[in-house]
Amino acid sequence: MKKAGSWVRRILLGLVLLVLAYHLWLLGHVLWWKWMPPGETSFMDIRLSELREKDPKATLRYTWVDYSRISPHLKRAVIAAEDDKFVDHEGFDWEGIQKAIEKNQKKGKPVRGGSTISQQLAKNLFLTPARSYVRKAEEAIITLMIEALWDKRRILEVYLNVVEWGNGVFGAEAAARRYYNTSAAGLGPAQAARLAVMLPNPRRYEKSFGPRLAAHAARIESRMRYSEIP
Repeated sequence: MKKAGSWVRRILLGLVLLVLAYHLWLLGHVLWWKWMPPGETSFMDIRLSELREKDPKATLRYTWVDYSRISPHLKRAVIAAEDDKFVDHEGFDWEGIQKAIEKNQKKGKPVRGGSTISQQLAKNLFLTPARSYVRKAEEAIITLMIEALWDKRRILEVYLNVVEWGNGVFGAEAAARRYYNTSAAGLGPAQAARLAVMLPNPRRYEKSFGPRLAAHAARIESRMRYSEIP
């Protein structure tokens, strides 16, 4: 019995050390990306693997651009559409989360998320689209790391550069080229609003941008001037 108890303690200690090592690895990447552009994210790796199942030579559209080279219209549009309290919260919009829970309970299924831009960035950088309590817990931990170590300008800069905007399309520059044949800096208000409303399901909306989505884009465009950007 003593030997069994000793082995259990060793196994538990080993698991604790593995978890600690993993989170130190995450922290190291968050620190590095405070100054350096991410070369690849978890979502990019997942989507590239999916594309290469059909075409072994497939590549992603992804070009990093600095914050100053992204249209302020796009910054305002994304904040208006995704996280209007972005500059004020510390990673979590508790009121938004509560509203999302209430709406999902009313509908009997997940129809609305309460994730902030910081949470979405954490997921895109390190995690997967799969939904689970473990993933949400990891997302929260990474969000706290990002909010503690980066300022809001850097968070928005990285988010706009790595977020998925279509099948194999990542970041504002690739999206602007793909949909409007312009640069991220050249996006106008209407173009920015349309890109912003695609974010919840970009691979679906790149194929079908119907009247309801167009109306939503018009609402976002009308609210953009109230969005505060870092």
